[in-house]
Amino acid sequence: PELCKMQLPATRFGGKTRMEGRMARVAPQPIRSRRVTCNVVKAKLAEGGRKAEQDQVQRAREVAQAAVLKPTTVAKEWKDRYGKEPRKGSDILVQALERQGVEQVFAYPGGASMEIHQALTRSPTIQNYLCRHEQGEIFAAEGWAKVTGKVGVCIATSGPGATNLVTGLADAMMDSVPLVAITGQVPRRFIGTDAFQETPIVEVTRAITKHNYLVMDIKDLPRVIAEAFYLAQSGRPGPVLVDVPKDIQQQLAVPDWDEPMSINAYISRLAPPPQLPAIQAVLAAIKGAAKPVIYYGGGCQEARDELREFARKIGAPVTSTLMGLGVFPTDDPQSLQMLGMHGTVYANYAVDQADLLIALGVRFDDRVTGKLESFAQRANIVHIDIDAAEIGKNKIANFPVCADVKASLHMLNKLIDDSTAKEIQAKVAPWRAEVEAKRKEFPMRYPDRDDVIVPQYAIEMLGEETKGEAIITTGVGQHQMWAAQWYPYREPRHWVTSGGLGSMGFGLPSALGAQAAFDGKNGRPKKVVVDIDGDGSFLMNVQELATVFIDKLDVKVMLLNNQHLGMVVQWEDRFYKANRAHTYLGKRESEWHETMDEADIYPNFVDMAKSFGVGSQRVIRKEDLRGAIRKMLDTPGPYLLEVMVPHIEHVLPMIPGGASFKDIITEGDGSVKY
Repeated sequence: PELCKMQLPATRFGGKTRMEGRMARVAPQPIRSRRVTCNVVKAKLAEGGRKAEQDQVQRAREVAQAAVLKPTTVAKEWKDRYGKEPRKGSDILVQALERQGVEQVFAYPGGASMEIHQALTRSPTIQNYLCRHEQGEIFAAEGWAKVTGKVGVCIATSGPGATNLVTGLADAMMDSVPLVAITGQVPRRFIGTDAFQETPIVEVTRAITKHNYLVMDIKDLPRVIAEAFYLAQSGRPGPVLVDVPKDIQQQLAVPDWDEPMSINAYISRLAPPPQLPAIQAVLAAIKGAAKPVIYYGGGCQEARDELREFARKIGAPVTSTLMGLGVFPTDDPQSLQMLGMHGTVYANYAVDQADLLIALGVRFDDRVTGKLESFAQRANIVHIDIDAAEIGKNKIANFPVCADVKASLHMLNKLIDDSTAKEIQAKVAPWRAEVEAKRKEFPMRYPDRDDVIVPQYAIEMLGEETKGEAIITTGVGQHQMWAAQWYPYREPRHWVTSGGLGSMGFGLPSALGAQAAFDGKNGRPKKVVVDIDGDGSFLMNVQELATVFIDKLDVKVMLLNNQHLGMVVQWEDRFYKANRAHTYLGKRESEWHETMDEADIYPNFVDMAKSFGVGSQRVIRKEDLRGAIRKMLDTPGPYLLEVMVPHIEHVLPMIPGGASFKDIITEGDGSVKY
């Protein structure tokens, strides 16, 4: 509790604490704490109704202090190629990235960042991928980070270059993606004068980054980059922005690589290790439950083994959020697949009927809970999460544990011996049978049609042809939900999507980043990456076809083209009497779904891909689909497969926004009037 009395550190600006006039826009600010007030911190530290023991908290603090005093993490065999000679600030910046082990970045040059790009050409280890738009580059960095678990890096120039990163920063913040975004800024003397391509990007991004910096002293660069990486990946991960004025990039200096980080207060506020009394209380709750359900999310990405061991030990049904898919195999008998708005009937039924909901690395967001008062209304709730702000934010937890999920499950698994496991499994067996009966009553299904290719069938066939081993990225819309429902995810970090923010245009650039991480070059493994996309979402960042072609990245795109903004159309069908309000994307005078003339398909994505040098094909008939998918996967280099699908198909099941399980929709499509 005394941690609440500590003041958060202000960002350092070369010794100045505030600048005159309009410079106040970049005044120092505390590291963002995700709306944690002192009272909330006090409540979260009192796990399970008990205050954490003072000696354990003190030990955690001592470990944190020791960590901050150590020299920054240095990549293996890194040597300062300049020795003790002065070098430009841009070279110091690039060397600082090298010391963090960075080998791949996504950067687009401009006037205020060209010094950084010049320095990148002098780096012997860092490769830049020249995305064709700054939004493309930050989505690519997100994709890279999501599949590797490491910090993704993107670089943009000032002004419009920096503001083009805003959506990606918000996206990374919502999905807890470790990311460092570096922006060039106008020279220090021009800040606040409305200089050419000046934007106060620190102020613009303050609410959508974990922390951000404006570097006003070249001596701070090594420390700031080290802190940025530490902040991005520690605790609950998130994006950090570093804004570097051009004159800092051009200034000469000899860096001090051994300067320690200066974020002691932040480190001391990180979640302490799980406390034994709190974990024992969780075990007691599990023993006393007859209908437990494990509900896990993106916070379990690093807890694959611990989660699977825990699920096997207690035998409870397991359901995942959109962000957690793959940590527990979706085709495992214990898996109920995804819950929530477009989750399975049996997953939502299990949560509705459960007497204990074990929530692991989740945030109880509205697309999962629907009507909060009705969600898990019969259950006591165990909530284990590393972010204190999430515990009790939307649903009150009866057994709150503010700690790392991996460490907490490790401790919990140790407490569950064989006899305890058998006892729990025996008690849970009737509940498992009840849920399985509901699965048989309401299985996942889709229309079996021969006249068209339904999108669910296409995704299911892709799963068969890739044996469920591909990394799947998506845009946002119906295709995203179908990809979540119908592709088999068996490992973490094989599912890359924009969950919290729902950013259209995410699919292709994130696939670019994922493929860069697994391109089979320079010792990196090779993996198949497929972007399952929709025509509306794909078109928003279609320019990145140029990047995948030029950089020879084997990205595959399965484009489900229904000529509409499908998810909005579904809501129009269900709730607006099918009134089309600017959701049709094709030719107004001749709609392909009516004429069935290929000349009326607009735009022509096959020719568009070919203009970028990317192989492409269109498939309309169901009998041609498997061969077309096989050709896409077997063709070297990037490839686009356009699959024409009906626009009347709906993503089901569906719980309308703000509704509860009893309102779930399981039948119908756009051919029915509602």
